[in-house]
Amino acid sequence: MLGTAPVRPVETAALPEPRGPLSSAVVAALRGGPVGAPSTDDADPYGDDLQLALHCCYELHYRGFTGVDPELEWDPDLLGLRRDLERAFLAALRRDVQPGDDVAAEVDALLVEPVGPDVGGVSHHLRRDGELWQLREYVAHRSIYHLKEADPQAWVIPRLAGPAKAALVTVEHDEYGSGDPDRMHARLFADMMRELGLSDTYGGYVEHVPGATLAEVNLMSLCGLHRSLRGALVGQFAMVELTSSPGSERLVRAMRRLGCGPAAVRFYDEHVEADAVHEQIIRRGVLDPMLAAEPDLAADVVFGIRASLMLGDRLGEHLLGCWNAGRSSLRRALPDVA
Repeated sequence: MLGTAPVRPVETAALPEPRGPLSSAVVAALRGGPVGAPSTDDADPYGDDLQLALHCCYELHYRGFTGVDPELEWDPDLLGLRRDLERAFLAALRRDVQPGDDVAAEVDALLVEPVGPDVGGVSHHLRRDGELWQLREYVAHRSIYHLKEADPQAWVIPRLAGPAKAALVTVEHDEYGSGDPDRMHARLFADMMRELGLSDTYGGYVEHVPGATLAEVNLMSLCGLHRSLRGALVGQFAMVELTSSPGSERLVRAMRRLGCGPAAVRFYDEHVEADAVHEQIIRRGVLDPMLAAEPDLAADVVFGIRASLMLGDRLGEHLLGCWNAGRSSLRRALPDVA
């Protein structure tokens, strides 16, 4: 199916400025220098430096960076540094995420929506009394993932088989617009960004967001690029698809309350309906047959769900903490809407 919008050149992001010794080593290597070997021992596994370093390593497997040799994607020295970064990140997640293997109970818990006037969370705040500048910041944070929406999860497709693979591809097909490029979710998100006076440049807000934002997407890339973590990626994907509809509905209400235009509302409005359908496909079509075929993946599925929730909570606490203090949640404040 052909889209109606003109075809744009494929964008690559500019290399970001380093935030410490780990990201400095990665950026220097991407600029053509030798690959250093800084220690991760004293690094914050969730902090700006390590997470930016991982983001830069992973982006080589997506679109890469402007002016960076694509052959560096498989440079053995750079892969060795990435391995050290991944081990530090994964060790922290294993330490901080409570283990479990009851997938059915975990999924049932995801489907219980907390109620009450004082329920916390970013989407609740934005729906009730969030301001336009906070909504715009939230969208800038989310752009790190949504401008590549469904791409990290696509890595798991060849790692599945039979009914689980077929069902997951069905969900991915929807994420990519069911064949219509104008309905790709990444395209709808870009339309929303422009409506809100934001740049829709791919990777355009990496310099603005903290490590807590990068960590959410890095978890997806980490699990997608390692076959041993395929169960964790399916768990992460399940968490998103099973919890997205109520949050999207709150964001639609927030945008309408704030007077946002239809192009802004459309992205989350689409997710209210689509993810309600995806919930059933993920539960019955992906999780059930995958675990029937590979029951040993149950603990990894639970890990993926809980790790994703934990990282999401960390980011939410950062956003609400900054906003409640009356300051920007970004490293660089956004310009005002013209």
